[in-house]
Amino acid sequence: MPSPKARSSAARSGSVPCTGGNGRYEFISLSRTPPPHLLQRQGSDPTTARLRASESPNRRRGSGSSTSSTGGQQLPEEDCMKLNPSIIGIALSSLLAIDLWLSKRLGVCACEDSSWGSVRPLMKLVEISGHGIPWLAGAAYCLYKSDSAAGQEVMLNLLMALVLDLVLVGVLKAVVRRRRPAHNRMDMFATFSVDGYSFPSGHATRAAMCARFLLAHLVLAAPLRVLVLLWASIVGFSRVLLGRHHVTDVVFGFFMGYWQYYLVEMLWLSPVVLQSTIGRLH
Repeated sequence: MPSPKARSSAARSGSVPCTGGNGRYEFISLSRTPPPHLLQRQGSDPTTARLRASESPNRRRGSGSSTSSTGGQQLPEEDCMKLNPSIIGIALSSLLAIDLWLSKRLGVCACEDSSWGSVRPLMKLVEISGHGIPWLAGAAYCLYKSDSAAGQEVMLNLLMALVLDLVLVGVLKAVVRRRRPAHNRMDMFATFSVDGYSFPSGHATRAAMCARFLLAHLVLAAPLRVLVLLWASIVGFSRVLLGRHHVTDVVFGFFMGYWQYYLVEMLWLSPVVLQSTIGRLH
């Protein structure tokens, strides 16, 4: 057993006592490479021991915490950014969740078994009244039957506005590609490829644009003007009741149709401009 003097000198020199095979104590310096017979006893070579001795405790502690926090893998920069979402992202996610919940709650005519399933046939008639095919056919027929130049001008621009609406809505649906609500039944009247998508509501854009067009270019009595506004509102609301669209699809559709009318006014075709264009083509 070593004397107290030997133990104090070993503590000052930074050594650690170790028992040898013959029962004697040997001191190993922490700042020097251990003797070869001790390395063999620990099952490692001198090179590995030097690497272990040169590795600082702080470095081992830092690497251990980083690997344990990521499960042994370093997270990509994109995933790290997702851990700190922006206020705009949180607001959009919350709005989307509210939109999905509200659309599902308001889809009371989505099928015959719904709470308002008996009103579904009436809502489908409203749906047909806002479809593009009846409006295109009606505008073309009125243009053909109109005798006055003013009537032909109005019907021609209404026909142009309907075609413009179909193009803009179709392009936007193809770009956004938002799926229709899960509770929707695909039994709609005369659908096309882009009609499988939901955003925006073509019925809402058409109803808002046609309502503004009729109120601006037709002389209507006050009850008829109220009836036109009421029809446009019911057409948009029926899209949610039937489960065809989300609430935001209809709201954006109304907004888009309202401002789409200004585009129609900018592209207005007068008989003089139309005749001159036809003359240039000939």
